[in-house]
Amino acid sequence: MTHASSPSARPLRVTRAQAPLSGSIRVPGDKSISHRALMFASLARGETHITGLLEGEDVLRTAAAMRALGAQVAQHAPGDWRVSGLGIGKLREPEDVLDMGNSGTAARLLSGILASHGMVSVMTGDASLRRRPMKRVMDPLAGTGATFMAREGGRLPMAIHGLADPRPLDYRLPVASAQVKSAVLLAGLNAQGQTRVEEPVATRDHTENMLRHFGAHVKVEETPQGGRVILLQGRPDLVARDVVVPGDPSSAAFPIVAALLVPGADITISTVGLNPLRTGLFITLQEMGAQLEVTNIRTEGGELVGDLHVRASSLKGVTVPADRAPSMIDEYPILAVAAAHASGVSRFCGVEELRVKESDRLAATVALLENNGVKTAVEGDDLVVYGTSNAIPGGGVVQTHMDHRLAMSASVLGLVAQNPVEIDDTAFIDTSFPGYLQLMNSLGAGFAL
Repeated sequence: MTHASSPSARPLRVTRAQAPLSGSIRVPGDKSISHRALMFASLARGETHITGLLEGEDVLRTAAAMRALGAQVAQHAPGDWRVSGLGIGKLREPEDVLDMGNSGTAARLLSGILASHGMVSVMTGDASLRRRPMKRVMDPLAGTGATFMAREGGRLPMAIHGLADPRPLDYRLPVASAQVKSAVLLAGLNAQGQTRVEEPVATRDHTENMLRHFGAHVKVEETPQGGRVILLQGRPDLVARDVVVPGDPSSAAFPIVAALLVPGADITISTVGLNPLRTGLFITLQEMGAQLEVTNIRTEGGELVGDLHVRASSLKGVTVPADRAPSMIDEYPILAVAAAHASGVSRFCGVEELRVKESDRLAATVALLENNGVKTAVEGDDLVVYGTSNAIPGGGVVQTHMDHRLAMSASVLGLVAQNPVEIDDTAFIDTSFPGYLQLMNSLGAGFAL
C-alpha cells in the first residue's frame, strides 16, 4: 500500500546519532485526555479551565468541532484553554460539515455525541481518515435510534441524524476498543436510564475517569473472563471542573526508546501519564532489560502521573501477551524498533487491531523494518521481530502512509542504524506531537530540519 506524498510533504534523512542523548524534557499533553476534556467540558454546565492541552492538529479539530456545536472554546495561552459548556443534550446543529482531519479518535467519540442530539450533522476527514472504518461505531450507535449514511464499508464522509431522546444501549464489544466504548458512553449521557458496555479486555479508561470528574455516576465491574462492565446512569448533571492534562505516554515512547538505544544516553521526561491501562510499553521495555525508572508518582485531575528517568540499555527479545495489547496498541511500531535493535527474537501476540489504525500499521511496521534490513514475520495475528543485537543495517526508504507514529518510529530507527534512513514525509507528526523533531534535537538527536 503506497500513497503519493502530500504537496506539503516534509521528507527527512536520518543519520546515526553522533553523541549520547541527554537532558530533561516534557512531552505534549495526552492526546486521549485532551480530546475528552474538550468534549466533556462542552457537555458540562459552566466554564472549565484546561491546562496542558495538546495543541496538535488532531485536538484542534476537536476544539473546532465543539465550537461549531455551540460551545465557547478559546485558547488563553499555550496549553491553557477555557470552555463554556451548554449542558447535556444542549449542543446545537452545526452550520457546516465537521472536518476531523486525521483524527479517528475525534471522529469516533464525536459520533456518540452527535447520535444522541436531535440534529443532522456530517463528518469528514483527510484522505487517511476517509479510508478508516467507522462501522464499528455506527453499528452500536444505531441502537440509540440514530440513523447513519456513509460510504461503502462505513467510511467518511458520514451523515448522522441524531435523536434528542435516544435509547440507552446495552452493548458488548466484539473486540477491545476504547474508542468504541467511549462512543457508546458518550451517547448514553443523553439517554434516559442506564447504559451498559461490556469489553472483553480492559481498555484505557480515560472516559470513565473524566465522567466521574465532571459528576456522572459510573460503576465498573470486573468480569470473570478478565473484561469489564461499565454502567453509566443517563442524563447526569455534568458541572464544569478544571482539568490538568498529563504528558502523553504514547508520545513519551519515542524519546524513551531513543534513549534506550543510543549509546550513553541519559534523559528525564517529567509529568508523564501513568494510567495503568496505558503503561504496557513501559512494562514491556522493563522486561526487555530497560533502565527505565519511574519517580515522583502523584495524582493530577484523576490521573496518575510521574517522572521517567531513562538510560541507554542492552535489550533482549521478549514475548508480549495478547491481553497487554489494549494498553499499548499505539506503541507497537516504536516497540518493534526496540525489538529490532535488541538481541534475540520478540513476538507481539494478538496485534490485529493494528490493521485498522491510521494506516494498516501492522503491514507498514513490517515494511519499515524489512526495508532497513531487519527480518520479521507475521504469523496469524502475531508479529515476530528478529533482533540484530545493536546492528540494524538501515539504508532503506520508509513509506509513512500519512501515519505520524510510523514517521516517529522511523526517525528513532535512523538514530541507531548503520546507514542513513530516508523518511518520505514527517509533516503528519504534528497531528499528535507538535515540535517532535525540535524536542528530540534539544536532547542531541541532530535531525536535519
